[in-house]
Amino acid sequence: MQFRPIHTRRAFEEICERIREQLALGVLKPGDKLPAERDLAQQLGVSRNVLREALRSLEMAGVLRLQKGVKGGAFIREGDTSRMNDVMRDMLSLGTISVRELSEARVHVLDLVVRLACANARAVDLDALEANVERTELATREGRLLDRVECSREFYKLLAAATGNKVIAMIMDSVTEIHMRFVYAKVASSGVAMARLAEKRRRFVAALRERNVSSATRLMRTHLESVQRMLEQDPGAMSLQVALAEVQPGIRR
Repeated sequence: MQFRPIHTRRAFEEICERIREQLALGVLKPGDKLPAERDLAQQLGVSRNVLREALRSLEMAGVLRLQKGVKGGAFIREGDTSRMNDVMRDMLSLGTISVRELSEARVHVLDLVVRLACANARAVDLDALEANVERTELATREGRLLDRVECSREFYKLLAAATGNKVIAMIMDSVTEIHMRFVYAKVASSGVAMARLAEKRRRFVAALRERNVSSATRLMRTHLESVQRMLEQDPGAMSLQVALAEVQPGIRR
């Protein structure tokens, strides 16, 4: 592995571009370790301080994992699709997109997700969705409504994965992550949750198993409309502050 020397005023950007270039060419792959800092700086013809600035930039971008210690170094990371969530939150913060646009996009994206899941879902995907419904029902019986919200978050991730399309799953996950913050905040503040959720989920998964696109799409649309009505009863539940809040609950099983 060899890197050409850098000759530019913005050397750290060139370093980032060279490493990304090696990734695009397949020379570097997830899990690979970059040359030692001294050797890499010498290959690129830059100072170690400039190199460190580039490596930190790539770490923040999710390309590298920097590890300290004897066995440390700079390693190429596996792709982290969750970084789309940060992008979406930043766009909300900056006012580039609105909460209304996000909610509208989620409805249309889910239409596509449901159609693809009907066509591409494997038995293992459908089994995972049914197991999620069982956990949802248990959380409901035990009155663990916030845990049930987390089951819903997981349900949509599983559904997105069932499409077999990683790009669509990534988009779906990013819009769902923000939307579930609204649901979590609403349930946490009011103790109110969707009635007969597990029952509705079962009917939906059954439609997926039957590859019944029209039925599955209709069931999902009806559910989303019900959730939206529940949220709109409390204007504060759909505020930008809720969307940007740090919510990190966990499921107790």
